[in-house]
Amino acid sequence: MSRFPEFAKRLGAVLLLAAPVLSAPALAEKAGHYGYGTPATAEQIAGWDIDVRPDGKGLPPGEGSVEDGEYLYEEKCALCHGSFGESVGGYPALAGGDGSLTDPRPKKTVGSYWRYTSTLWDYIHRAMPFTQPESLEDDEVYAITAYVLHLNDIVDYDFVLTQDNLTEVRLPNEDNFIDEERPDTNNKRCMKRCKDPDQIAIKSEAAAYVPEGGPDALYSEHEPEEDAVVTTLTGSGVYERHCALCHADGIGGAPKVGDAGPWADRIAKGMDTLYRHAIEGYTGDDGIMPPKGGFVNLPDDEVRLAVDYIVEQSQ
Repeated sequence: MSRFPEFAKRLGAVLLLAAPVLSAPALAEKAGHYGYGTPATAEQIAGWDIDVRPDGKGLPPGEGSVEDGEYLYEEKCALCHGSFGESVGGYPALAGGDGSLTDPRPKKTVGSYWRYTSTLWDYIHRAMPFTQPESLEDDEVYAITAYVLHLNDIVDYDFVLTQDNLTEVRLPNEDNFIDEERPDTNNKRCMKRCKDPDQIAIKSEAAAYVPEGGPDALYSEHEPEEDAVVTTLTGSGVYERHCALCHADGIGGAPKVGDAGPWADRIAKGMDTLYRHAIEGYTGDDGIMPPKGGFVNLPDDEVRLAVDYIVEQSQ
């Protein structure tokens, strides 16, 4: 069920808080209200009301074919998710994983795990592409959704996804989800009948994940030092894992690594400025640099290593 009505109330409250303070006579005229600001307008609310439900409510008119989606997907999605939805550089896989949900490390994709087709449409619409969310037209979202369904062998290549038939497309794992049956406690702590911690035991544990090539494959190099092995964090590793998404091909206006022209003016501003823009984010005439490229948990020192590597390769 959509929780939008409650969200609209909160949005109205936020807008009220952001409004200027009114004079005493004006406050008197606003009896029954907080005394400042104005309620959110229908137009303001509509800008936030973009959620889509499994029953199709919220879907806009439109359509898109698998064939059209293939071209759009290659242009806007394949760099991260792979041409066949297999994943690139650690980004989520969109296809595959059939029969893996009982494995120690299940591969959760649209075809193997997701419950509703509406979730796929909604996520592409509001959050993709990674560097330009909400930039896709509705027909483009329908087309890319159709192509991802095709990658999972759910629809044929000649299929056209529309507002009317989206809810008819059922994902393979839909029936394996169960409804939430726990009572709503309204966050009240009962503090009764608590289980004795000494009686809690771990019955099973997933195997540790080790990426192909070892845990340091992307991040470090090994150098002999006497009889020991020293692991050294490298800027190239950080770049490949977190920065190449945009800077390898110039996505979203990002200057390409190795292209000295666009980097010359940036480098001339000094390394401290480059570090600050990379860590805190920056909006320029040609594009936007999200803070830490969108990887907000990346340590500042690793960001600086990546910047050093980019500058070295682009002079």
